[in-house]
Amino acid sequence: MDLKDIRNHIDEIDDQMLSLFLERMACSEEVAKYKKEHGLPILNRAREREILEKVREKSGDKELYTHQFFTTLMNLSKASQSEYLTGDTQIKELTEKMLSSEESVFPKTGMVACQGVEGGNSQVAADRLFPRGNLIFVKTFEAVFQAVDSGLCKYGVVPIENSSNGSVRAVYELMQKYRFSILRSTRLWIHHTLLAKPNTKLEDIRTIYSHEQAIGQCSAYLNSLKNVQIIPCENTASAAKAVADSSDPHCAAIASSPCAELYGLDVLSDRIQDSENNYTRFICISKEPKMYEGADHISLIVSCDHRPGALHEILSKPAALGINMIKLESCPVSGRNFEFIFFIELEASLKEPGVIPMLEELERSSQELILLGNYDEV
Repeated sequence: MDLKDIRNHIDEIDDQMLSLFLERMACSEEVAKYKKEHGLPILNRAREREILEKVREKSGDKELYTHQFFTTLMNLSKASQSEYLTGDTQIKELTEKMLSSEESVFPKTGMVACQGVEGGNSQVAADRLFPRGNLIFVKTFEAVFQAVDSGLCKYGVVPIENSSNGSVRAVYELMQKYRFSILRSTRLWIHHTLLAKPNTKLEDIRTIYSHEQAIGQCSAYLNSLKNVQIIPCENTASAAKAVADSSDPHCAAIASSPCAELYGLDVLSDRIQDSENNYTRFICISKEPKMYEGADHISLIVSCDHRPGALHEILSKPAALGINMIKLESCPVSGRNFEFIFFIELEASLKEPGVIPMLEELERSSQELILLGNYDEV
């Protein structure tokens, strides 16, 4: 047989397989009806093991491939049965609520909580997102969430990731805890300077204060200094204020250059970040799930079974729709050995065909799915 004949034969086999697959899925739906009538669960491990055992006995040296093939078949059957048995999902209810309340114009003002003090990057991001906003400064990231949760502020602004130093895990953990919605994001170029009291020399510095993210972003510069203690604090602007208020002549802060004028400090070293391509993304959070016109980013937190192929099942769903995944990051689950949750960001809108059914299927096939929001970036 030449290549054309072989391909024609494959086409014939594919046609037969498609017909048998559709017949199998129809039988699976009949199984779902029976299970619903008799109150039986979707999962039947004994039945799955029985099928896979028969496959293994008949597969010869192709057992590895047939095992994967039949496992996929059974997963598709379970997904179909789950859709029939569970009906509407929580994610569908949430997304329909967001779509029905979509607004065309993002607000320019409101009570906004942000962490730190005047002069911090959070304040710059908040001013960009809310040009006429009323800012309330708090000490910690959780205090931002608490201010929104209590109703003191309608919005909060927090950093979520840096291009050089990765995700701000504490914020992702708070998003899990409070289940707020991301309404919009913005990206700031971060320019770090070393600030100290007037007339202080670099060689006099013995202690440097800054936020742990800024410390990580300036690691190369800090490693070049000798006999200097690095002390993390809650915010870069807070570090600058602390140095300005301190009586210690040997301390300095890593902060933005506007903090020098704001707190009466001198710039000892400029552009000390490891990379000029140093950006931090800030998000606007709200207690109320909402979306605005132009939303094209979807952020999710997903947890899946600790088994081979579980993550592939999740990733294959947006890929099947041609959706670009621009973020995938794993995070260990506290208190569990070698179990992870995943932070996922997609370039997509809830208004696009197939996106909501895809999220529903993700919810059915994962241990937990948290939709953090559908928003745009400015």
